[in-house]
Amino acid sequence: MAAPVVPESDSIRRAVSLLNAVDPGRFPRLLSRLLQKLHLKAESSFSEEEEEKLQIAFSLEKQDLHLVLETISFILEQAVYHNLKPASLQQQLQSIHLDQDKAEAFASAWAASGQDAIEKFRQRVLTPQKLETIGWQLNLQMAESMQAKLKSPRAVIELGVSNEDSKNLNKVFVEFSHQELFEFYNKLETIQAQLDSLT
Repeated sequence: MAAPVVPESDSIRRAVSLLNAVDPGRFPRLLSRLLQKLHLKAESSFSEEEEEKLQIAFSLEKQDLHLVLETISFILEQAVYHNLKPASLQQQLQSIHLDQDKAEAFASAWAASGQDAIEKFRQRVLTPQKLETIGWQLNLQMAESMQAKLKSPRAVIELGVSNEDSKNLNKVFVEFSHQELFEFYNKLETIQAQLDSLT
């Protein structure tokens, strides 16, 4: 079997026992809703009013309901991250003692909407800021003392970043010495190589 993607921690064990007690008739709809909203990190999958209804429907305390919802989301995020096959997801969940009917519900929800969820994660902007413009200039600082005739060239890079929420452009200035710029360039090369290996 593949390495476990869902670790058996105390909170996972507690969540599994709560999940096993959840009404199997209502469980697939809960899974489906969480899977649809999984990529929307900023917003909750359920309103407060809906959460109150879920507490009643599943006979759960508020804290236990939150543990169940967070655990389901965590399991689905792991499935996205590891690009799990439905059968592998089911096997992983049964290995942490999730009942077969619940593990099958996870697998069938994942088979129906998993690829869509992965695609939404790929398209999601991971940070709230996006790089819009790049500018640069060179500065030359002369030594202050007459004895030292050293010149210290500095590169100033101007990054124009915008927020998803507003169209205002914020300017960030970063100053580099020759050595710092060289190290930064090497880091960018490493990032580029890793990106290339993923595409």
